[in-house]
Amino acid sequence: MARVKGAMMSRKRRNKVLKAAKGYWGSKSKHFKMAKQAVMKSGNYAYIGRKQKKREFRSLWIARISAQAKVNGMNYSTLMHGLKKAGVDLNRKMLAEIAVSDKEAFAAICETAKAAL
Repeated sequence: MARVKGAMMSRKRRNKVLKAAKGYWGSKSKHFKMAKQAVMKSGNYAYIGRKQKKREFRSLWIARISAQAKVNGMNYSTLMHGLKKAGVDLNRKMLAEIAVSDKEAFAAICETAKAAL
């Protein structure tokens, strides 16, 4: 049998990495060895960043809910406890959206939570 050489697949693999490293500074975008390391590192950062984004958004929502709850004479923890007791099943994302866009509706939600306590 003839010997199979891996030139085509090696070139494809290298070009894929170099394409992912496009825009990197200096030899990280030109040399395969350095580009490979940079792409692996950036992949790790991207993975970590996807987890951090969820955390940061949740804390933003909580801050918005808390600020609006204080305007309505409650703090965040009593509001959430009252909503849980009242059986109101709104997640923090939706509560934060209501707190920002529709203050009257949020005041009504706060009254519901106060009544349940």
